[in-house]
Amino acid sequence: MPTYYFARTLDLPLNEAESRVRDELQKEGFGVLTEIDVKATFKKKLDVDFRPYKILGACNPQFAHQALEAEDKIGTMLPCNVIVQEAGDGKTEVAAVDPVASMQAVENDGLGGIASEVRERLRQVIERL
Repeated sequence: MPTYYFARTLDLPLNEAESRVRDELQKEGFGVLTEIDVKATFKKKLDVDFRPYKILGACNPQFAHQALEAEDKIGTMLPCNVIVQEAGDGKTEVAAVDPVASMQAVENDGLGGIASEVRERLRQVIERL
């Protein structure tokens, strides 16, 4: 099992899966602050065709505030990325970062509880899809 993300493959086209992801994130107090359309970016910048792939930068303001109060450079790891990518045969894979895994590099005990709570909320998002 991967140690730095949670993933699930849905029997849905990308647009429907993305809509569900956004709804589930909102239920857990996350908003999507950033969105990167990797396919469009690669086509524009590199003239390369790539599968539909989006990176959604999700943020729960309450937890972001707590994390920044505990560690002022933690903004380098925010927001929490969630990917939505075409998996073939009308399916879509959704994966979310495990914030506990990414925070292990930061030696600050004050982040452990925050990262654990965010991890649980992101895990719930993926499980409910």
